[in-house]
Amino acid sequence: MGETGSESADGKLSGQFFDAAIGLLQRVRDEEAESVAAAGELLADTVAAGGRLFAFGAGHSSLAAQDLVYRAGGLALMNLLTVPGVVGVDVMPATLGSALERVDGLASAVLSCSPLRAGDALVIISLSGRNALPVEMALTARSLGVKVIGVTSVAYTTATKPRHSSGTFLKDHCDVVLDSKIAVGDAELSLDTIPAPFAPASTVVTSALLQAVMATAAGALAERGIEPPLLRSGNVDGGLEWNERVFEEYGDRIFYRQ
Repeated sequence: MGETGSESADGKLSGQFFDAAIGLLQRVRDEEAESVAAAGELLADTVAAGGRLFAFGAGHSSLAAQDLVYRAGGLALMNLLTVPGVVGVDVMPATLGSALERVDGLASAVLSCSPLRAGDALVIISLSGRNALPVEMALTARSLGVKVIGVTSVAYTTATKPRHSSGTFLKDHCDVVLDSKIAVGDAELSLDTIPAPFAPASTVVTSALLQAVMATAAGALAERGIEPPLLRSGNVDGGLEWNERVFEEYGDRIFYRQ
């Protein structure tokens, strides 16, 4: 049987999305190679010096942050830095999270109650990098002696206005910036018959970008003769026992088990 017009169109759109996502992944691979290497070395430096690792993202940016935490094949020392109400879309109403991102002073209040301290490293993920929360998070963290890796789309800095009182973006307050290359609006496809652009790719690209950083950090530690504190899947034989050993060895730097 031949394809219907609808099925053919749907297949064409799915292929276009995959092509768009693959193109973005190729761009970040080629254009962000130096930044990925720098971010990986920064995390390796932090681990080697006894520091702790944290990741933060608000709304859908939190998905990429959560993907780094308690992850099979990932660094056991990566902890999720949470801000109540903005971790995901589970808060009701979901729009509250977006509103909280624009509140001045929230990040400072959260960090003052967090375990973050000088010598740690913090990955901050914000697609636009324009809201008060991620900007203040970076500013405050660096004032505490924390190294900051920012993951954002630099395109927003020329196409939008910052919402933080300083008039700056996330990228202006980071030790390393990773540019996801996502277009303003985060939608890769459009059709004349659909009034709004659709098919966001930021989660795919940002997660891949950060996993490349984690791989770089693990390799950098190994080159220094330090066994990377990696987790294994609990669904393979010996995985749980492996993880318990890692938890015991690095328990004072892991906060998601407390």
